[in-house]
Amino acid sequence: MTKTIIKVENLFKQYGGQDVLKGISLTVNEGETVVIIGPSGTGKSTLLRCINLLTKADRGRIWLDDREITLPGVDEDEVRSHIGMVFQDFLLFNHLTALGNVMIGLTKVLGMPHDEAKSKAMAELARVGLADNADQYPGQLSGGQKQRVAIARALAMDPRVILFDEPTSALDPELIGEVLEVMRKLAYDGMTMVVVTHEMGFAREVADRIVFIEKGSVVEEGPPVDLFYRPKVERTREFLWKLTELYGKHERKQADGN
Repeated sequence: MTKTIIKVENLFKQYGGQDVLKGISLTVNEGETVVIIGPSGTGKSTLLRCINLLTKADRGRIWLDDREITLPGVDEDEVRSHIGMVFQDFLLFNHLTALGNVMIGLTKVLGMPHDEAKSKAMAELARVGLADNADQYPGQLSGGQKQRVAIARALAMDPRVILFDEPTSALDPELIGEVLEVMRKLAYDGMTMVVVTHEMGFAREVADRIVFIEKGSVVEEGPPVDLFYRPKVERTREFLWKLTELYGKHERKQADGN
């Protein structure tokens, strides 16, 4: 039987009188990769922040496993220890090495002994291909390496689900592939993931389900083959065609060296 890890029910959020989320409902099942797409400023990042309790929804309910985490009095830090989050701007501590960045949640949040935390952190850095960079500081790392450290930091907490908020949008084009490859491996290993991205190749190849959001509402959702090749809503077809064409032009320019 399929187990639901995240359930979002009728979520609303306003900023400055503007509706950002308008009654969004969503489920994420164990081992599933759900990719969220849509125009910029349409509520995708806000949805992730609400799921991770970094932003408080105005209305609606969210469950992690079978526990409602939007109830009053919920220990938000404890909830976040089960929900990994990878941001587009890395959010690493510049005064800590890669190893230190991965260890800090283990020691400060979980209270893990130093040696045990170090062993766990090194294993996660190796998992993302950065064992040899453990003693380097963020200023010594490329953007792709920084993002992989951020992924290792999230993995180290053994989360039930990892949320990715446009994890490649701050990277140079040649560094995007190394981050997406780590994410592909996580998906194939059965990690439960919710990914906000504009990388349509990744969405088509890796997603179990794509959710198209516009103006704070779910327009359409389904398997990649349905949304890309037989969408039910014309707006979905239009959005994906424009996005695919945009990235196709970009890739052709890269190939031509222009």
